Amino acid sequence: MLVIGIDPGTAITGYGLVREQQNGTLTVVDYGVIQTPADLEMPQRLLQLYRELKQLTLLHRPDSGAVEKLFFQKNVRTAISVGQGRGIAILALAEAGVSIGEYTPLEIKQAIAGYGGADKAQVQYMVKAMLELDEIPHPDDAADALAVAICHIHNARYKMLTGQT
Repeated sequence: MLVIGIDPGTAITGYGLVREQQNGTLTVVDYGVIQTPADLEMPQRLLQLYRELKQLTLLHRPDSGAVEKLFFQKNVRTAISVGQGRGIAILALAEAGVSIGEYTPLEIKQAIAGYGGADKAQVQYMVKAMLELDEIPHPDDAADALAVAICHIHNARYKMLTGQT
């Protein structure tokens, strides 16, 4: 199963593609970030994000996708911006016919580090270890997107083992 994980935003959106092999091992296929210029108007930033996510889905043809859920933000402007990025990510995946899972930061931390209160460094270290990488993926948004993909794979395994759909 090939999963694309997305850590949404409008300035920077992280993406990570992780494949679960038949024997259960996880391998990285691709990861990185989509950055939109701050001087672009929001409609053009969203369009760029949409086009690049669409291109990634066409290139890799993921079986499934996962997007980080919006968590409470004190800064309303940031929350709206992240929400717009999430909407674009979900639209791009849905248009490509990719099934979508959505996970809170707490759920992702629990799946990766075994503790919902894990800090960013702990999660990044576990992503590196789980994917048998030489170093922690950079930038942070890409590492976070890989964590989202791994969380989705773990969730799919759990559902399969428990007979959930």
